[in-house]
Amino acid sequence: MAVIPVALAGRDYDVVIEEGLLERLTQAAAPFLKGYGPQRPVPFVADTNTHRLYSRQVAKALGTEGLEADWFVVEPGEDAKTWGMLERLCDWLLALGVTRKDHVFALGGGVVGDLVGFACSITKRGVGFVQLPTTLLAQVDSSVGGKTAINTRAGKNLIGAFHQPALVLIDPLVLTTLPDREMRAGFAEVLKYGLLGDAAFFAWLEANGPAVLAREPAALEHAIATSIAMKAQIVAADERETQDLRALLNLGHTFGHALEAETGFSDRLLHGEAVALGMVLAAKYSARRGEISAEDAARAETAIAAAGLPARISDLGLTCDGAALVDHMRHDKKAEGTTLPFLLLRALGEAYVARDVDLADIAAFLDGELAG
Repeated sequence: MAVIPVALAGRDYDVVIEEGLLERLTQAAAPFLKGYGPQRPVPFVADTNTHRLYSRQVAKALGTEGLEADWFVVEPGEDAKTWGMLERLCDWLLALGVTRKDHVFALGGGVVGDLVGFACSITKRGVGFVQLPTTLLAQVDSSVGGKTAINTRAGKNLIGAFHQPALVLIDPLVLTTLPDREMRAGFAEVLKYGLLGDAAFFAWLEANGPAVLAREPAALEHAIATSIAMKAQIVAADERETQDLRALLNLGHTFGHALEAETGFSDRLLHGEAVALGMVLAAKYSARRGEISAEDAARAETAIAAAGLPARISDLGLTCDGAALVDHMRHDKKAEGTTLPFLLLRALGEAYVARDVDLADIAAFLDGELAG
């Protein structure tokens, strides 16, 4: 068991990692179930997959205290993060009579957490919520830190708010039902923490990645706990990304989001896969600038490929050129006026924000990568 505090002024919360937490939900989340009872069910939001897999387990856990769940179920995938779905969810919460003292439970991956968090941030100017992340990617990334959002025609996660959860409960046992591809996509975010700020952790992942991906309990808990501890420290120091510190968490994302946009934000390229390939590109571009060695860039690529993640943009079969990918980047929410900051590497385990990147050079670099 690991308990990791996220220390924010007046809004501290814990991330608890322990096998079997979902079965012990009423004990683990007892303070956040107050106000609910036999005549007032607990609001749960899930996608169809997590509802099918875990609704009975939730019902059994709540039943030990005479509680029931009321479910709002969405389809899996980014298509759930829309204006229309946000409106439906807010209307559902209002119809249930949620108050600002209540807590809504988000059971699922990053899509569910983003949608629920944003809905709770605007419903009655702020309703509490509890994260129950069921994917590795959500466990080590989106469930912690308070970033919530929906997608629009203009791009991904451009409409949202910072709204911290009241509690994050991570049960590694839920990962036993996670498809291997989703597990690998989440592992990309774990690798990110090593590459951005902890060379020793990156080396540990190079050696122990197969054990993490095989869901061996000790290795998996160490990977999750170390990742969250790093994120918690960064979020506490730079909650709203007004400094460069929290921006480091975006390593691989500028390249990755452009690739997601080019592939239609679809299952053709999962978010974690895009981030993995984005980190390879960031490492290679850092080597192009002479900031890391070609050997270090190759080491990052090898670690990502060894995890079964995409490591070569030429393998995607894209028909665009580098300029088209750069055009996607111009719509990135991290753009600053006419410039776009890039997360690059001074060393493996040392990321930094570069604001002197020539987008024409990025396009030329990507042309070379697309050509293989």
